[in-house]
Amino acid sequence: MSTYPIRQFGDPVLRQRAAEVESVDGPLVRLVEDMIETMYDAPGVGLAAPQVGVERRLFVYDIGDGAGAKAIVNPVITESRGEWEFEEGCLSVPGLHWTIVRPKEIHLTGYDLDGNEVSIEADEYEARVLEHELDHLDGILLLERLDKDTRKQAMRTLRARSFAGAQPAHPDGPAL
Repeated sequence: MSTYPIRQFGDPVLRQRAAEVESVDGPLVRLVEDMIETMYDAPGVGLAAPQVGVERRLFVYDIGDGAGAKAIVNPVITESRGEWEFEEGCLSVPGLHWTIVRPKEIHLTGYDLDGNEVSIEADEYEARVLEHELDHLDGILLLERLDKDTRKQAMRTLRARSFAGAQPAHPDGPAL
């Protein structure tokens, strides 16, 4: 297995809606294995395919509940309820965290790597992780979940990083 560089804020792949996975095959399974290794090395609790430059509707996650890493293919949130505020970060916007309000409970469907339908009722932390990764598949970064003033401050911070000489994690990624 090998790890991928994680695409950083400013990389256009992070702003595009990923395409549906048409079939689960050997290369997709290897991609998932590599994504899991990349997620753990980062370290992170979730990683979406666009974050490693693959424009497919797939993500991996491990919320630390002892169940290990899981992969979800073509996920869809079919229901959501309530609100839950929690501090959230992102591997594609490293080192920065914000309090973000998301639905407290969700019902997510998708497929596992064997092609079986998966149905997950999740709340609080697990729901947040699933929602965050699904956002990546829709080309949405957590910056878009911030209120106007917080987003302006976040953008100033990211621009300051850029001017200070910070390089994108991926060599093909554009500078901010």
